[in-house]
Amino acid sequence: MGAAVPPGRKGNLPADATSFVGRKHDVAEVKRLLADARLVTLSGVGGVGKTRLAVRVAAELRRAFPDGVWIVELADLSDPDLIVHTFLKSLGVHDDTDRNHTTVLVEHLRDRHILIVLDNCEHLVDACADLVDLLLRVVPRLRVLATSRERLGIDAEHLRVVSPLPLPDPHRPLPVGAGGIYPSMMLFAERACAVDSDFAITPFNQDQVAQVCHLLGGIPLAIELAAVRLRVLTLDHLLSRLDDTYRVLASGKRGGLPRHQTLLAAVDWSFRLCTRAEQTIWARASVFAGSFDLGAARTVCAGEGVPGTDVLDVLSALIDKSVLVREPHDRYRLLEPLRQFGMDKLRDAGRERVLRERHRDHFVALAEQSEHDWFGPQQPNIFARTRLDHANLRAALDFCFDSGDVRAAQHLAGTLWFYWSGCGFLAEGRHWLERALAASSEPSPERAKLLWVNGYVATLQGDLSAAVRVLEECRRYSRDVGDEASLAYSTHKLACTTLVGDDLDVADQLFGEARNRYRSLGLVNSNTMLAVIELAIAATFQGDFDRAEKLCEEACAVGEEHGEQWAYAYAIYVRSLCHWARGDLAYADELGRDCLRIKRTFNDLLGIVLGMELLAWISASRGDGTRAATLLGATNQIWQSVGYPMFGSRYFGAPHGDCETATIEQIGEAAFRLAFRAGMDLSRDDALTYAIGDVPPEPAEARIGNDTPLTRREQEVADLIAGGMSNKEIAAQLVIARRTAEGHVERILQKLGFTSRAQIATWVTERRN
Repeated sequence: MGAAVPPGRKGNLPADATSFVGRKHDVAEVKRLLADARLVTLSGVGGVGKTRLAVRVAAELRRAFPDGVWIVELADLSDPDLIVHTFLKSLGVHDDTDRNHTTVLVEHLRDRHILIVLDNCEHLVDACADLVDLLLRVVPRLRVLATSRERLGIDAEHLRVVSPLPLPDPHRPLPVGAGGIYPSMMLFAERACAVDSDFAITPFNQDQVAQVCHLLGGIPLAIELAAVRLRVLTLDHLLSRLDDTYRVLASGKRGGLPRHQTLLAAVDWSFRLCTRAEQTIWARASVFAGSFDLGAARTVCAGEGVPGTDVLDVLSALIDKSVLVREPHDRYRLLEPLRQFGMDKLRDAGRERVLRERHRDHFVALAEQSEHDWFGPQQPNIFARTRLDHANLRAALDFCFDSGDVRAAQHLAGTLWFYWSGCGFLAEGRHWLERALAASSEPSPERAKLLWVNGYVATLQGDLSAAVRVLEECRRYSRDVGDEASLAYSTHKLACTTLVGDDLDVADQLFGEARNRYRSLGLVNSNTMLAVIELAIAATFQGDFDRAEKLCEEACAVGEEHGEQWAYAYAIYVRSLCHWARGDLAYADELGRDCLRIKRTFNDLLGIVLGMELLAWISASRGDGTRAATLLGATNQIWQSVGYPMFGSRYFGAPHGDCETATIEQIGEAAFRLAFRAGMDLSRDDALTYAIGDVPPEPAEARIGNDTPLTRREQEVADLIAGGMSNKEIAAQLVIARRTAEGHVERILQKLGFTSRAQIATWVTERRN
């Protein structure tokens, strides 16, 4: 999965963990290609260094792309339908609405001058090609640098084959100091020094090092795997073993081994030097997508020759051999070419399905335990752990579908309701829920849970018609088979649709029915808390603040007893809403900030945006128009990622309109626009810091000065207007669509409070003088 990035950052390139050896010419050539071509694909065998070269090129081009250089990593992804989702996450674009995600991606990129590194495309090459082709056609200032073992095959593509590192001529004597001349030898020396600080290339051993590098074909990954063996082998012994391996493999092959076989031979040689336990764990760990922890390794990989108590020692040994990489949070990852090698070993042994079943069972059990523990003090830890295992949960779901185990897929997708709805993954949750529902329409308890979970997610996205449809289906099934729990949950979630649909009387009745059903079943959990809290919201909208407060006190007592925080924060939100409506503004503000502090822990965007909205209303009521306008600007951005602003509800929406009107009356329209724009320009983290801590917002990078609301691009357009250019000429000058130029002009007029282009020209001229 692509690396996520906080909104507002100008890129997400990883830092180099090791030095970059011997690719100066390649870097220069790829930079030259990107100056002329909009798509450059780096192709070559696994382990040759395509990703490192791409990242280095992108890092050196940062200044050429004002909107950043970004990497989208696809190695852990197997579902082509999630490529666009992965793009959005990697770019820091959070969208949990039910809008088409390709449209969201295009809208985000359309006016940006940006470089995207698309890494490891080969297993999703068709889907990647289709998406890149579309983006290049509609995003004029986009450049793409792809890495793939095969070309994408679209018209705009320029292919650059990444060759192994240069080697000395085997037919000529090595010059003195060869270790500092040939990149392959330099890399070997650097990696060897990491395991043996006394190692150095000397006139006495440089011929042996050169032979090792020749045997390994100059392939960086192969060289690194061999060099770390100097921890336990002498250079002579290392060369002898490699020589024996490659002589057998190359027998009868004129010119030696092809490059892809050279890497395979190096990996296979490294594999055969491992102990039986290390080989077993290497192969079995290949079923993990992305990183994994010790508990997962013990559950999935132990047994049949490897006791669970030995797994940690084996993992440590594989790290020492550069097979595994240690990652933060005590997690491990197989390098991608080595993971693929391990998977081949599993397949050859006929063990792939068995290990995938173990993997699925482990993550189903983990999801079940997390669902159970969600109602308790471990909620923050469960969120963090589930997010770390996101790629593995995807892999488990994919395996359920691929193996035809629809019931297991439905069970897992439904069990993860807390993650989809509570941790900022509404859109992806909807994808899996809809896929699981479409896989089988056969009535079952698993399908019933899917229906009410999907109905709830659809409601939070603002898709009320779809929500009502699936919730009513769940209610019919539950009545027919006597599934009282599903009937209670579906009744509760149907009440939510009527609440945001402004039918408060029906909402009141359905929430009451759901609460009675929960009580009769003895259910107490986060959902039953929400039923009480959402009923309190209905009471607030009906003006019955005493009832709303009592209901919130009831919910808070349950949350405090069990250590539940996620639903508890919504109860604090409603209490803040009541105190604001009653005029107790100081206490309302305190409660609103407390709500946001908790919601920030879970990345619950819905809770975050509701809390920030409420703090804006409170600020306006306190006469702090600048803070109110800034918060409204920040929520304007977040609502675009969540769904319909204020759910499209008049009860939620009316205070928003009143707040905006009051704020303009307090500070004037020009100041309102300036503060609103400042809020829009804040990253989500900065907006939360501002909302919670009352910290003045920093000027956004896009702004050109403290006394103007214009972004840099809008200032460019304003300058061109002052130069007498038409919209058509501006579009041509900036390489944007004419409609985009027209949109910029309209926003400039709006922000500056002008009605004509002449006023813009005068404003620009006065600022220059």
